[in-house]
Amino acid sequence: MKRLAKILSLVLCLFCLQSARAQSDLFPFVVPWDGAPSGAADMSVLLHRPAGKFGHVRVGADGHFYVGAQRIRFWGVNMTAGSCFQHKQNAPKVALRLAKAGVNIVRFHHMDAPWANPSLINYSTGGSRQLNLQALDNLDYFFAQLKQVGIYTNINLLVHRRFSSRDGLPAEIDSVTDMKDQHVIGFFYQPMIELQKEYARQLLTHRNPYTGLTYAQDPAVAFVEINNENGLIQGFLGSVLDRIPAVFQQDLQRQWNEWLLAKYGNSTNLRQAWGERSEPLGPEMLTNGNYTNGTTGWYLEQHAGAQASATVVTDAPSGYSRSVRIQVTRAGSQGWHIQWGQPGLRVVGNGIYTLSFWAKASTNRNFTVAIAMAHEPWSGLTPWTPVSLTTTWRRYEFTFVVRQDDDNARVLFTDMGLNTGSYWITGVSLRRGGTVRVIPVDQSLEARNIASVLRSNWWNTPEPIQKDWLRFLRDTEERYWNGLYRYLKQDLGVRALVTGTIIGCALPSTMAQTDLIDTHSYWQHPEFPGGDWDPRNWFIRNIPMVNYRDNTFTGLAPKRVWGKPFTLSEYNHPAPNTYTSEGLILLAAYALLQDWDAVYFYTYAHRRDELDARRITGFFDIDQHPTQWMSLVAAAAMFLRGDVAPAQQLVGVTLSREQEIEHLRWSWAWRLVDGEHVGLRGLIALKHRVAVALEGQTLPISTLRPDQVDTSGDVLVSDTGQLRWDWSVPGRGVFTVASPRTKAVVGFGAGRRFDLGDGVVVEPGNTRQNGFSAITLTVKQGVLSSQVTQHTQLLITATGYVQNTDWGWEELGDNRVTVRDNWGRAPSLVEGISARITLPMPASVVQVYALDGRGGRTVRVPVGRTADGKAVVEIGPQYGTLWYEVVASARRPITRER
Repeated sequence: MKRLAKILSLVLCLFCLQSARAQSDLFPFVVPWDGAPSGAADMSVLLHRPAGKFGHVRVGADGHFYVGAQRIRFWGVNMTAGSCFQHKQNAPKVALRLAKAGVNIVRFHHMDAPWANPSLINYSTGGSRQLNLQALDNLDYFFAQLKQVGIYTNINLLVHRRFSSRDGLPAEIDSVTDMKDQHVIGFFYQPMIELQKEYARQLLTHRNPYTGLTYAQDPAVAFVEINNENGLIQGFLGSVLDRIPAVFQQDLQRQWNEWLLAKYGNSTNLRQAWGERSEPLGPEMLTNGNYTNGTTGWYLEQHAGAQASATVVTDAPSGYSRSVRIQVTRAGSQGWHIQWGQPGLRVVGNGIYTLSFWAKASTNRNFTVAIAMAHEPWSGLTPWTPVSLTTTWRRYEFTFVVRQDDDNARVLFTDMGLNTGSYWITGVSLRRGGTVRVIPVDQSLEARNIASVLRSNWWNTPEPIQKDWLRFLRDTEERYWNGLYRYLKQDLGVRALVTGTIIGCALPSTMAQTDLIDTHSYWQHPEFPGGDWDPRNWFIRNIPMVNYRDNTFTGLAPKRVWGKPFTLSEYNHPAPNTYTSEGLILLAAYALLQDWDAVYFYTYAHRRDELDARRITGFFDIDQHPTQWMSLVAAAAMFLRGDVAPAQQLVGVTLSREQEIEHLRWSWAWRLVDGEHVGLRGLIALKHRVAVALEGQTLPISTLRPDQVDTSGDVLVSDTGQLRWDWSVPGRGVFTVASPRTKAVVGFGAGRRFDLGDGVVVEPGNTRQNGFSAITLTVKQGVLSSQVTQHTQLLITATGYVQNTDWGWEELGDNRVTVRDNWGRAPSLVEGISARITLPMPASVVQVYALDGRGGRTVRVPVGRTADGKAVVEIGPQYGTLWYEVVASARRPITRER
């Protein structure tokens, strides 16, 4: 035991030594929670005070936000759960800190969650219909402090509220444990809609004692969001409607039958519209379906190591003498790794075909049948139909409508590859003709018992029924959105702009009926291979977005709807990603190129306590994340001032409501339909503005089609020339901004020289992450010029690797990393970035200072000079900082150093 203890002690010492070495090139850097940015880092000058001083936010004729006569962009953060209810002694400090960081809007999010501490709903009553008055008072006070310093708000109504039978709902609601599933019911079940209205009335007509106004009246409330990340169609595609209790399914089915009755009038018309038809059976199309000639005409497929044999045996049902036994002796990783089929069949699109066969298995199990292509891309020509087999012979018959002509189709028995065991098949017949029955004989419109469509049966549902079901869901969902929109605007008198939810969870044509288009995105969101949000079983992929052509931005841009304001109300490169410095710089630049209207980082914090954490506290909170805080400040100046010019050329596509329905048939729950479905490639957005014109809209005559734009090559430059994304060196992508007031080099720039215009050259140094860094120059005052005729002030940020002290870093392979529930301790540790920065100003008039966490000056940084006397700044880890101030005046100021 002593020897074992000694070995363990030695291993522990070696581990500690390795950990110390790993952190030896890092230094502590903490952004004080109660210290607002100062000096060059203070961006509060970009905000007007108080928020709302020019009246309510409105949408101008150009599709952008205005207050009074001036356009306004919003650069914001989310305040999530408990952080919405700051303690009164802290609220003024948090508000001022945000304002000085350049934040001019906060989104109040997850206020209704039962896990929020506190929650705006008083769940201690047993239901969800009473507000928590203490939390409401804290919200009122914090809102007033935000308003005073120039910060607008976005109020979310339904995010994570838990409904219960104590709210007056059926007892079955308590069995729906997923709150988002509950909210899907709330799209069509009127009692739940009324509860949502009640909550909106309680909150929005409440008079804030610290402002004297209700939230419905207050011009500092810029936006109200009805329902976060949710939709009825999305719920269907996510199989929510398949699993909700029968009482709610029955109510939806009632509405479905009313919708069908209004459209078709009677069952005869419905059957005709849905394609019910009957044709006499034609001749047999298959050979050797009874296996009396061995396995002639049939073939066995074995893939990816799966093994099986096909043997003709005498075990057969009455009337047959032979069957084929498919014996799987080694399972594969996919069902299709073992398949049995007969190719060479000619089928006609929209033709009716009847497939019948006898089958059994060694145990109760399933396989799948279809008519499919016997050639690439091997697609199904009919639905992939699961068949439940037992250990006794049974006859099966299916009538299909073939989707398209094909001269080399096949009858296919598949999905036998996942388990070992045996299948017996015989009497296989395929004939043209049969009866396509779309409505069971015991269902009719007259009886109002036409069954709802189940997601689990989607691929067995004929196309006309699929489309009608999706149209019904869309109409029902639009009734919800429009009804609540009218309630907020007309009944409650809400003056703020109102949106429903994000594109991705709802259709563009639906959300365009509200005041703006919104969406969300994350680069490498945490993944949970076990249970949702398991704090010990998760990972992120620790990779930099700058290396990838397929990225968050190229996914976001095609969601833009022509003529509507476009906002991104959640965005993050979540911790513990060590490349997170890139996120907001890239986003702000391309959001400006696309001329978007609002961007919010998710999230400032989830908590109102432990504000002085002095470390990264989780995936999303940025309030104590040093490199993200630096990026927030620099990107705020860029975005609010519009430092990057909008792209000159527009590239657009059109999207009709019927196209939406067609693409929905193949969509999934978190990617409904957007411009990319009709050809609007996201990469185009790195060069030009992009937008989708909806039904009834007309794009400008100068608009280019996507096929007119070349996005090939390893470098894409915006048509303004200010943005450049370079992938020419594999694994070492670099993005640059070259605008008059913002310069940036983001990515793997070490050892390269970047001329950013106006006399600015940046040469990044080596870093611990293969030369990765994010360097920005923000002109706070004056201009970049060799002739210094006015006081000029610059803010430089230089960020890269970041971690907490002793966090539980684990590498899981394939770029997957985790810290499980060990986020480490304070302080956060950062890497000092080396770079040589040449400025156009004469060295003789330039002074440079390292800054502390608040943005206050610490030590003087020497200023070198080029051969022609221009200033050269050499930054590096020796200064123990992530940002610097540069000042230049014709007459050098007298300064005192700390």
